[in-house]
Amino acid sequence: MTIKVRIPTPLMKLTDNQSEVSAEGETISDIINNLESQFNGIKDRICEENGSPRRFINIYVNEEDIRFLEG
Repeated sequence: MTIKVRIPTPLMKLTDNQSEVSAEGETISDIINNLESQFNGIKDRICEENGSPRRFINIYVNEEDIRFLEG
């Protein structure tokens, strides 16, 4: 599934100054890994070493913060 990902200004230098990119995946982890394959280094900026999103990174699915979603 193709997903539209909005990139915040501080991370746009990693996406060739694109504010919106497309990624493939069924899960958030899949999408982050797909972003990393397109934009080397972005995963390290988004995720902790254990793979969880960094505290200052907000990830939304259909405008819902994933921290408050079940599953």
